[in-house]
Amino acid sequence: MAAPPLARVLDGVRLHVVTGKGGVGKTTVASALALSLARQGRRVLLVEVENRQGISQTFDVPPLGTEEVRLVQDPSGGELWGLSVDAKAALLEYLQTFYKLGRAGGALERMGVVDFATTIAPGVRDVLLTGKVYEAVGRTSGGKRGQGRLVWDAVVLDAPPTGRVARFLGVNEQVAGLARMGPIHSQAASITRMLRDRRSVVHVVTVLEEMPVQESADAVAELSAAGFGLGAVVVNQVREPLVPAPLLARLEADGPQVEEQVRADLSAVGVRSGARTVGGLLAEARDHAARITLEDELTAEVDALGLPTLTLPALAAGTDDGGVAVLADELAAQGVR
Repeated sequence: MAAPPLARVLDGVRLHVVTGKGGVGKTTVASALALSLARQGRRVLLVEVENRQGISQTFDVPPLGTEEVRLVQDPSGGELWGLSVDAKAALLEYLQTFYKLGRAGGALERMGVVDFATTIAPGVRDVLLTGKVYEAVGRTSGGKRGQGRLVWDAVVLDAPPTGRVARFLGVNEQVAGLARMGPIHSQAASITRMLRDRRSVVHVVTVLEEMPVQESADAVAELSAAGFGLGAVVVNQVREPLVPAPLLARLEADGPQVEEQVRADLSAVGVRSGARTVGGLLAEARDHAARITLEDELTAEVDALGLPTLTLPALAAGTDDGGVAVLADELAAQGVR
């Protein structure tokens, strides 16, 4: 199945949900995506919901709180802001918005009701976290939703990992089904509509390893079946081959001749070409060849998902020394708008 053009997939998108298996660089990719959009003149909010302070570590700023903090002011006029959503604060805000509890909210917190709701009650935490994202996406300058201009041109959500992202995004549909009327039902139904709207897409981050690719494929199938819009697959930490393709082919076709060639090349530059040295080099090269073959097979599996694919290089220094900016430029060069 041919992937649709990236431009068509991203056209009009305001909420970018970024997920991926643990360890694939999900937060780094979410940060690079948000920065790429901000450097194109947009006002962007980058949100995390797992309380890991990954954004603050990526941008080397103090830990984020419950208020938006500006991370980048770009010469293009764009801005990147960061927010770490706290479920307890979101619950108190929700109670104040819909029930005008005032000081009673503080009393509930002291009694342990807030802790119970946000850590023990199944699903409530995810409802609150997605609710805060919903508020940010629809926030306008007029004070009330729908009045004035939108505050954020785009919101990028560093979402939970692929193993539970569909459940996280779908929790409000379950709540709306349980609460047949009232503000809880209305809020949950509105959040569900936003997450399934064409202006919201889920990007899946992977690396070219068997488990992450398989988990990405499972997530794409689950999200699609649940009715959530899909964006791009981002293949992160791509490394350039260390050995030229023709030499890799020769390793399999005529090993003895390659061994003699390696021995001659080492001698020509004054390096001892004993059996251990030559054998070690060839063993490393063959392992590398096997790795390249596997990555080619996994790339074909990613392509078979039928989504636009973005690739990001492995950075020797990680995100230090402007690494996130390098990745942001890579995304822009590949058509992220």
